[in-house]
Amino acid sequence: MTPYWQDAEAGLTLYVGDMREILPELDVHADLMIADPPYGETSHGWDVWPPGWLGTAAAHANSLWCFGSQRMFLRRAAEFATAGWQLSQDVVGHDEDGPVHGDVNVVWEKHNGSGFASDRFRRVHEHVLHFYRGPWRDQHHDVPRVAYSGPDKSARGRNSRPPHTGEIGAHTYVDNGTRLMRSVIKAAAVRGKKRHPDEKPLEILTPLLQYACPPGGLVVDPFAGSCSTLDAARRLGLPAIGIERDEAHAEKGAERLAEPYLADLFGETA
Repeated sequence: MTPYWQDAEAGLTLYVGDMREILPELDVHADLMIADPPYGETSHGWDVWPPGWLGTAAAHANSLWCFGSQRMFLRRAAEFATAGWQLSQDVVGHDEDGPVHGDVNVVWEKHNGSGFASDRFRRVHEHVLHFYRGPWRDQHHDVPRVAYSGPDKSARGRNSRPPHTGEIGAHTYVDNGTRLMRSVIKAAAVRGKKRHPDEKPLEILTPLLQYACPPGGLVVDPFAGSCSTLDAARRLGLPAIGIERDEAHAEKGAERLAEPYLADLFGETA
């Protein structure tokens, strides 16, 4: 396969075409896949659900963040299951290591929305669900921490043996001034000059990458759009592959990646 655009030094590659055709040719296995597929919920010509894409994704990754509406996920639940994808939220079961449970998924609060109706709550959110394949213990999961400005919670624990943790004895908790990032993430939707009608902000993509991709791991975005995922990946020093079927969008994405970026999220100099 010939890349549409590539930056070998940064480890970024962009292809134009159908992910169901390109991924098998690349013969790669991603440490994390982030997908924002067409939901198939509007009359727009581009909004057509790609049949079989979940099976193709499953052959090339075991960890998947997927954007979507509640309607889309409910409608496509059987397709996710058939492809072997397990939903991370509220998973309850057992494997060799004991109980398996989780509450991983994210609600993106975007402050503004579209298509409001007077007989419904104002919709200003979008779901980002995490799916995985294989044992949960094999998945990378490192919840980002955020600064905390409340009371210091440092405390010396008492001798205790709670039944749910086993024999742990006395311990000391030192408050380091951070807390686990919450499952509702506020990030303003991209406004003004957009490269794609459904462009995702870096502020929502960055914590998804930090959580589910190990350092140096390969990220694949099969519906690259404006290449926001690839942009977020390069800021974190992660190699990434993007696939976009619309060449006009791919061109804008390549132009974006070719520009030096202002790493405002990390306080670095561009």
